[in-house]
Formats: sequence, structure tokens, C-alpha cells
Amino acid sequence: MSVVALVGNPREGSRTLTVAVEAARAIGRRLERAGHGSGRGAGGAEPYEVVDLAALGPHLLAPGASAQVEVALELVREASVLVVASPTYKGTYTGLLKAFLDRLPPQALAGKAALPLLVMGDAKHALAVEVHLRPLLVELGATVPTPGLAVLESQLPALAEVIAPWADRVAPQAAAGAGLTQAAGAGASQAAGAGASQAAGGGGAAAPAVVTSGVTSGVTSGVTSGVTSGVTSG
Repeated sequence: MSVVALVGNPREGSRTLTVAVEAARAIGRRLERAGHGSGRGAGGAEPYEVVDLAALGPHLLAPGASAQVEVALELVREASVLVVASPTYKGTYTGLLKAFLDRLPPQALAGKAALPLLVMGDAKHALAVEVHLRPLLVELGATVPTPGLAVLESQLPALAEVIAPWADRVAPQAAAGAGLTQAAGAGASQAAGAGASQAAGGGGAAAPAVVTSGVTSGVTSGVTSGVTSGVTSG
């Protein structure tokens, strides 16, 4: 299992990044407590990765291939759960986020859960999460738990309190949408079957069910791992 936060703010160190990191951390920890973890949270490590598009803008619009963009796309493709975050520009998500997601092939997010998140200055844009960002993720094949998260800038001082009830609600849906609950159930059934066989006739141990994390290591600029510090500007 891997949780990836995809941040579509063109500014480095943005408030969108702050919110996305907090949301990814909350989801990752809840999944790990439910037994769907990859082990990344063990020993104090954060149970998520971050793809910050702020450094990738010029590469996304360049005609040639970019190794940095390809690394970011691979990280997104291999995620089990995506937190897709953007500031609200002109009532919707950013063109930067759309330009990145347009690089994915059709149904690239099939079998994954994608959690839409928008940061905004005015509550009148709150429906943009459901009206604009959710359909984009569904078009790419993702299972999109409900509700999406709309975070007002005025709520940022109490961000943990805003995210916690949302994460409690969507984390079980994300696990189901990414097939993690089925994988856990299959593993439990297989283990139970192996125990019964051994008790009945002493047969060999069955191979355990394995869920691979798909986390790409050694990522380059524009793709950061763990907590990004010094997050201040819009």
C-alpha cells in the first residue's frame, strides 16, 4: 500500500502543499492502523509520498520527454491511494494539475482510490471539489470516495481539526476502493486455510498474500518524500 499526495499549486512551499501533506499523513496513518500499511510508518517514518508539481511546470509544457516528469508519473501510477490537491483558481483546479494528469493514459487510475481536495478563499467555491475535480479523477478510472475536501484558508490554523473527521470518513472507503480490504481478506482466508490444512494433515505452509507498496525511491527534484518544511506562502 502506498499513499501519494499530488499537489497542483504552481508555487513552491504553498498552503496547498501544507494541506495535502496533512491529509496524506492522516489517511496513511488510518490505513496503517487498519492493517493496510506498507511499513513506511514504522519507526517514525511518514506513511506517504509527495509529488509537488511546483518544480515541474516548465517540464510539463516542454515538447521533449522529461525524466523528472516521468518519475512523478510513475509514482502516481504505482500509488494505491492518491490525495489530489489544488488551490482554487477561477472556481476550479489549476491548469498545472490538468497538464500533469493529461500525461496519464486512459484508465491510468483504475484500481486506485483518489481523494479530491481543494484549498480556497471563499466557501462559495466549495462545490468545485465535487463538480470539477471529482469527474476528472473518475474519468481516469479512479474510485473517488465521498465527500471530497474543501478547505478554506481561514481554517488553516485549525487544519488538523478540519482534516480528522474527513479522514475518519473516507479512509475506509479508500481502502475498499484500492482493493486493500479484499487483499487483507484474501490473506486472512489463505492463512486460515493453511492452518486448517496443517491441523488436518500437516501439509506445507501456504505462501502469504502480498500487497506491494509500489513506492519509487530516489526521486528527483519536484518529487519530495515525507514532510516538506518551511511551508508558508499561498
